[in-house]
Amino acid sequence: MIGPPGAGKTHLAIGMRAAGLQKRVLFFTAEKLIEERQAAEVSGKPPSFMDLMGRVDLLIIDELGYLKLTRQSAELFFKLIAKRYEKGSVIVTRNKAFEQWGEIFVDDVVAAVILDRLLHHSYPFFI
Repeated sequence: MIGPPGAGKTHLAIGMRAAGLQKRVLFFTAEKLIEERQAAEVSGKPPSFMDLMGRVDLLIIDELGYLKLTRQSAELFFKLIAKRYEKGSVIVTRNKAFEQWGEIFVDDVVAAVILDRLLHHSYPFFI
């Protein structure tokens, strides 16, 4: 979901969560998700964190891009998206166009690979 701040992206994503009460859903801000992923990496528990991320039916990632990611954070984010690729649904809310994702992920190539995984079989909503 892409649109300006205050357009209701988060509320739409939460609405999707409520509609799917019969499914396993996790909701994170992008910042919290990266923090959790980094904490799992440091504690030596990345397989269990990644297993959890792979088992949920829907992963909602809110506010992607409000903070620039480090190269390591971008790589961890890619690993997460790659783990879910064609295995579970992902909703990402963002306020910038796809062409600007290179700014967030520090590298246009990393951004392109992440977008390739996210946009395959996707339905972008422009608000």
